[in-house]
Amino acid sequence: MKILILTAATGGGHLRASSALKSYILETQEDCEVEIVDTLKYISPLLDKTVTEGYEAMAKRTPKLFGSLYKSTNRGKSKTTYFFCNIFRKYLMPLVEEFRPDAIISTHPFATEMISLLKEDGKITAPLICVMTDYGPHRAWIHPYVDSYIVSNEGMVDTMAKMGAPREKIHPYGIPVEESFYEKMDRAEVLRQLGLSPDKPTVLIMAGSFGVSNILRIYNNIIKVNLDFQIIVITGKNERLYEAFNKLILRNSRQKPLRDVSVKLKPKPSKPTKVLFFTNEVHKYMQISDLIITKPGGLTVSEALACNLPMAIFDAIPGPETENAEFLIDNNMAVKIQKGSACSETIYDLLSNQERLEEMRRSCSAFDKSSSGPKIVNEIQKLVKETDELLKGTGIYE
Repeated sequence: MKILILTAATGGGHLRASSALKSYILETQEDCEVEIVDTLKYISPLLDKTVTEGYEAMAKRTPKLFGSLYKSTNRGKSKTTYFFCNIFRKYLMPLVEEFRPDAIISTHPFATEMISLLKEDGKITAPLICVMTDYGPHRAWIHPYVDSYIVSNEGMVDTMAKMGAPREKIHPYGIPVEESFYEKMDRAEVLRQLGLSPDKPTVLIMAGSFGVSNILRIYNNIIKVNLDFQIIVITGKNERLYEAFNKLILRNSRQKPLRDVSVKLKPKPSKPTKVLFFTNEVHKYMQISDLIITKPGGLTVSEALACNLPMAIFDAIPGPETENAEFLIDNNMAVKIQKGSACSETIYDLLSNQERLEEMRRSCSAFDKSSSGPKIVNEIQKLVKETDELLKGTGIYE
């Protein structure tokens, strides 16, 4: 079986979901060929650069505008995206004709609409499986020639059905993540390797796929918390942020703690901190942590949930990330942290209340999507078989 996965680099989540799905398919299925293609980059590197850089700039610099666009395109069919996809869909045909996939998986709404339009034209007969990478539905994903929707949670089914997606095609199997996030680590050994204590609570801080300077302020606030814990910081590929953290930690280590000013806060006590640049072992650090402070991107959230890791979330981009945050908070898997001293108060309240933290961990554990991979593979196989039966004797792709 040949499977084509179409994605795009507007945020890191679409790519990571694609990679996780490819890994699972190749590890568990014989005689299977899987190819991941960045849709925008394949059509035109200039188009890819324009769209991805425009997305990042808007999300970082004008998040309110980004949120307004997200809401407006969720009220009905977007004429702008339809016009865009309708123009560029034809450029995907050489890829499809050369690879001749038995099934097409899309982890990005643009790719989903392009393939749906090509199926409508009769150019493609392979089933289209849409893997949605956030915790709230959006009309940009919903199109008439999608054969199956893989969504993150059961709560999305009713809303998507109201938006026009056939209920029988919506499957809450969960967002695929790498299997390593479900593997348990030797916590004590990993912490010792990092030069940290196996006996202290560990807080993991992640800056997000863009790198977020606000995280410096969050760090400065939580190191004032009058509790004994240690911190792991992953800065991603943001070199400036990595260097800034190292300078900040060095400067703080030279300062003596002042007297307590409250039960919860103490100005700049020492907190053992390990700063990491980009790493392919995020699963390891999530598995050994007691709490993660992060932006609520769809894949980061899914990876943390796979590790049963409670979350403290900040700087949600209006739109998909705010919907992710609402889902997590409503299901007792995360809290929201504010800027300033309120951030310190929230972290203190969590780390000093092990029962509350354990309740959140149990909520994460109850949201079990560890069978996402096999369920998605079964759905692909079912759709391919049904399509083959329908096409038998027509001569298509023979």
